[in-house]
Amino acid sequence: MQSLMFVLAATVLALVGRAQAASLLVTVVDKDGKPAPDAVVVVLPAAKGQALHPPPLQAVVNQEKMRFTPAVTVVSPGARIRFLNNDPWDHHVMVSPLGASALVAAPSADSFSVRLEGKSDGKPAHFADVTLDKPGVTGTALLGCLLHGSMSGHIFVTESPWTVKTDAQGQALLDDLPDGAATVKVWHAYQLVALPEQKVSLGTAPTRVTVPLNIVPPRRRG
Repeated sequence: MQSLMFVLAATVLALVGRAQAASLLVTVVDKDGKPAPDAVVVVLPAAKGQALHPPPLQAVVNQEKMRFTPAVTVVSPGARIRFLNNDPWDHHVMVSPLGASALVAAPSADSFSVRLEGKSDGKPAHFADVTLDKPGVTGTALLGCLLHGSMSGHIFVTESPWTVKTDAQGQALLDDLPDGAATVKVWHAYQLVALPEQKVSLGTAPTRVTVPLNIVPPRRRG
């Protein structure tokens, strides 16, 4: 009896594994056909499944060398973001999202701005926390600094646990998707006109999709 139960359990696990073994590689290129890093690829499968590597519920964004690092942060709804000022001079953290619950003094329920003192030698960096809970493109937070207008960044609160940011080659790989139909959405900070969604069919063979932007994003300063 135990042997039969073991066989049945193994069969069920094998079937589940086969039902969620689809692989999708999305390549995002700019208007000139060059790789577009820091694009957000959101996949919405029609079938149910469980993502093995969903975006985190905690993230850290550094203010360092007059930049927000990383430039784009992808998180799950309800994620708590910690902002750290690692520069020796003061910065503001100005967040302008829709659907944000600030854990620090905020001018409204949808945005907040706080000044962070510069980091002193040998002392911890000053920080501020915020929780973002509204998914989708409307939940994207624009980051800025009132003291340094050139500083900017974004936080994307995803509507799907299958969400990946493109790498330096403009590629995002997802290898734990359920088989079957799926919708692919791509967001980029400088793509002001929403890109059309793409429908794909996922199966045992790897699926490849190329998504062109209609802009050439400015190169981020080093």
